[in-house]
Amino acid sequence: MLRYLLILIIAQAVVFGAHAREQIRVVGSSTVFPFTAAAAERFGQTTNFRTPIVESTGTGGGFKFFCDGIGTDTPDFSNASRAIKSSEIELCAKNGITDITELMVGYDGIVLANALNSPQYDITKAQIFLALAKQVPQAGALKPNFYKRWNEIDASLPDKPISIYGPPPTSGTRDAFVELVMETACAQFPEYHAAHPDKDAHKAACTTMREDGVFVEAGENDNLIVQKLISNPDAVGIFGFSFMEQNAGMVKASLVGGIEPSFENIVNQSYAISRSMFVYVKNAHKATVPGLREFAQELVSDEALGDDGYLILKGIIPPTPEQLTEMQNRAANLLPMNN
Repeated sequence: MLRYLLILIIAQAVVFGAHAREQIRVVGSSTVFPFTAAAAERFGQTTNFRTPIVESTGTGGGFKFFCDGIGTDTPDFSNASRAIKSSEIELCAKNGITDITELMVGYDGIVLANALNSPQYDITKAQIFLALAKQVPQAGALKPNFYKRWNEIDASLPDKPISIYGPPPTSGTRDAFVELVMETACAQFPEYHAAHPDKDAHKAACTTMREDGVFVEAGENDNLIVQKLISNPDAVGIFGFSFMEQNAGMVKASLVGGIEPSFENIVNQSYAISRSMFVYVKNAHKATVPGLREFAQELVSDEALGDDGYLILKGIIPPTPEQLTEMQNRAANLLPMNN
């Protein structure tokens, strides 16, 4: 009898433990957040599953939580405004997370925006780099950044003080901006390689932002950056194109190399600062968290990302039809990244 009771208790613990959490948890990118949150709301309304909880933690912070381990006290999905890094894959693997599905859910551009009533900038990657880098070239050497006004970098730029608000290092927007702007523009200046021939030192010199108050980290809250731009007409803010579209009544984007950020220019990559957006699925949770596969499918469904999809109406730039078909196959089968 005692043995029977013990077996029953263990069996009940397994059953209840298997469904210890009834809501999906999503963490990660502030840029991808509004789209995943919209999908979560739709999912809760149109299925028998509870509405997933979606938190905006930044891409890097999201991966930190996501890769913390397997179990219902860790997230099931991680939004990202860049692809997962090899170091993050290693962290996940270290904690037993090796079965991950990667879903590319759309595109976004990174914009340099200012207040609607301020002059529109037309700026190059090299000029952006010179405005932001901690060290800049002068007479064949690197010096602490001395540029205070845009027209000091190039006479064609406005005679306005350089004042830039941007995301912190934990943000995927920051990661993508550093890769797409700072690293690529730095390659145009041989002084960096001459001063730092070591690969790691060279990368650090190219990607370290100035710390003299000209560049200000505004946290993960893009709304705060918009408020700063409204209160300071000379300021420029760095954030995603989709967020700028949502706030088009208050801010406008700069041209980069003469090209405006637009739906078409981001997809065809003629706009130079464009990127893919991702959602990662922890497949080890599919047996313990109800609706995991179904929510993955919702994120890349025709209703979300097909013609006139509800996420497109919210501003996401969708994958191509061929890419969407591939993502739908990954979601339906929860295909791991190495497949």
